[in-house]
Amino acid sequence: MGKDLRIKSNVFSDSFLRAPNRAMLRAVGVTDDDFKKPMIGVASTWSEVTPCNIHLNDLAMSSKKGAKEAGGVPLMFNTITVSDGISMGTSGMRYSLPSRDLIADSIETVTGAESLDGLVAIGACDKNIPGCMIGIANSEVPSVFVYGGTISPGSHGGKDIDIVSVFEGVGKHSNGDIDDQELKAIECNACPGAGACGGMYTANTMASAVEAMGMSLPGSSSNPAESKEKAADCAAAGEAVYHLLEKGIYPKDIMTKKAFENAITVVMALGGSTNAVLHLLAMAHAIDVDLTIDDFNRMQPKVPHLADMKPSGKYVMQDLHNAGGVQAVMKLLYEEGYLHGDCLTVTGKTVAENLAEAPPLQDDQKVIMPFDNPKRADGPLIVLKGNLAPRGAVAKVSGVKVSRHTGPARVFNTENEASAAISENKIAEGDVVVIRYVGPKGGPGMPEMLSISSLLVGKGLGEKVALLTDGRFSGGTHGLVVGHIAPEAQDGGPVALLQENDLVTIDSEQKEISFEISEDELQRRRDEWTAPPMYKKGVLGKYAHTVSCSSKGAVTDFK
Repeated sequence: MGKDLRIKSNVFSDSFLRAPNRAMLRAVGVTDDDFKKPMIGVASTWSEVTPCNIHLNDLAMSSKKGAKEAGGVPLMFNTITVSDGISMGTSGMRYSLPSRDLIADSIETVTGAESLDGLVAIGACDKNIPGCMIGIANSEVPSVFVYGGTISPGSHGGKDIDIVSVFEGVGKHSNGDIDDQELKAIECNACPGAGACGGMYTANTMASAVEAMGMSLPGSSSNPAESKEKAADCAAAGEAVYHLLEKGIYPKDIMTKKAFENAITVVMALGGSTNAVLHLLAMAHAIDVDLTIDDFNRMQPKVPHLADMKPSGKYVMQDLHNAGGVQAVMKLLYEEGYLHGDCLTVTGKTVAENLAEAPPLQDDQKVIMPFDNPKRADGPLIVLKGNLAPRGAVAKVSGVKVSRHTGPARVFNTENEASAAISENKIAEGDVVVIRYVGPKGGPGMPEMLSISSLLVGKGLGEKVALLTDGRFSGGTHGLVVGHIAPEAQDGGPVALLQENDLVTIDSEQKEISFEISEDELQRRRDEWTAPPMYKKGVLGKYAHTVSCSSKGAVTDFK
């Protein structure tokens, strides 16, 4: 059937002028018959630098097999990954968000340069998923995303633990609540094998969002990394791309405004990461969908938070898989009128058609709460605005009992300064810890503050001290935290003008973030402020000088 498809790679068999192109492809195993078939790229983020991706090479081989058996010519290539968990709390964390765009650019580059007709992109760690999706959007060929899957929970003291348990263990150790041996035991048992961090953290959040959007196969986001189902996902994805080519279905046909609304709905219901706001905005930008930060607040009151999952709840992604998975949650949401059922998906069917075939949640499951007893009546991701963040800031309020906090600002220009003050017990209950100049440009790279937030939680200050930043938070963060403050300090946003002991108010019910200051005093401070020099070298330098505001997704192109 391949010869009947309108494919870009047919250019290689059109004339003798393409003999050099064909000669190069023959050297990697392409035959005369293959030149009549679609060439399908299999982009893998396999790497040995993180357990999230250590198993992806075998999964990519499964996708290659599926694409070949369907009638395509699969060609594997790799792109990078970095581990947020390993770089957290170090200067290396500045490279995390820029890696999203490096992944996207490299996938687009290979797909375009090699005239590939279709694409399977396989990612696992946090930035892989939006990076692959931005690359898919910019490549503009029929594509399927495959998630590498979640890690199994670790076990210690008869309880499930994960990587966040280690970060919070550091805080407990600093507070004298656990000794060296206990911290070492937590460290050694938290990550038992391959797969992305196990709670409803950023990787699992974004995988769920992509499935809800229709760009991955039904059920694939919650299938664990080390499972037969995951290998089957990858083989089926290779086959699915061929069928998308047959039907002429492109990413732009699937990634519509309604599809993004479905993604936001599922993220809210599952209690997903604050990073979903940043990444969905960037993905929408890449596919030319008019999605803004205000759309999250428009939808937030309408969607209940149902999932009792970490970091604020009890369960992990493998538990959700055992309960029926993301498809079962979507089925429940669709039946209650929360999802657009007419959105097209990579199966060639609509969301409604896929969900008609999906099994419901298990009767005895406890991961997903009923609608009459939700974790929270509305969504846990809230965009705050006010004179401290005119373009918005993002808070995750799941499990947080405090809805309003006013306290004196404790201002730090680096994460290390804030960490030292917390460790040395220089932060008191009621304080508002502010870490600034760590935004997309100022960081550069908008590093996550999981080490800081975990230190506060470990010291018992998780809801007694507010933590604000123009940087980001890990999906594993919980507590009274607000990130993505925009405009960032490096751009002269009001957070750059904040001074020690200014009174700051965070109000999740009013969706407000502000500080007490007169217009005259604010203008005086603005007149005296000078921007610090920006980073100019290498990847971080390029990023700092091209990246947009976090309220627009921290994108690096010029559309």
